[in-house]
Amino acid sequence: MKAEIHPKYQKVTFKCACGAEFIAGSTMEKDEFHTEICSNCHPFFTGKQKLIDTSGRVDRFVAKMKKAQETAAKKVKKVAKGKAEEVAQETAEEGSED
Repeated sequence: MKAEIHPKYQKVTFKCACGAEFIAGSTMEKDEFHTEICSNCHPFFTGKQKLIDTSGRVDRFVAKMKKAQETAAKKVKKVAKGKAEEVAQETAEEGSED
């Protein structure tokens, strides 16, 4: 094994935003590392689901779906109206032939 090519292995303190601290071995040059989320506060590990609605994603989705349904309903009415006119014309033509 060559000398002085391997990084230095040392103990590093990992600090989470929730206040939890862990000491682990790492090859980082810093002796302290800050993180926003850890296993103490992550919903997957805690089992507590946090609903975070950033900038109204759910509201935007609901509005988008409502608009799509309204557009589809207008198209159905338009098609139904067009077919009603065609049926009326066909009926009128049949009546005039008799």
